[in-house]
Amino acid sequence: METVFSKIIEGTIPSKKVFENERILAFYDIEPAAPVHVLIIPKKFIASMNDVTPEDLPLIAEIHSVAQQIAKDLEIAESGYRLINNCGPDSGQAVPHLHYHLLGGAKLGALTGNSASHA
Repeated sequence: METVFSKIIEGTIPSKKVFENERILAFYDIEPAAPVHVLIIPKKFIASMNDVTPEDLPLIAEIHSVAQQIAKDLEIAESGYRLINNCGPDSGQAVPHLHYHLLGGAKLGALTGNSASHA
């Protein structure tokens, strides 16, 4: 399936890369929700977390490891950061390609607009 992320992976849409290897690409979000807002995506097409198979679990673990390294490299690991994966329309998943948002660089607010319990 062709998405904006597949075009970024193939290089037809430019991105400001933070990390890349054979399996994973990380780049700055063009509409940041925090001072640091990096998107981390597998190069393999996986539509959402619901589509992750047991064979994909090593890739998911690697994405989390890459997120840790990016947080250290961008000097937000100690102050704190969020790693968010939206799954499905009610979560706000806008692109049907598995991706994680790494957010930090400031004190982050509540996870949702309708609850202060997640602050």
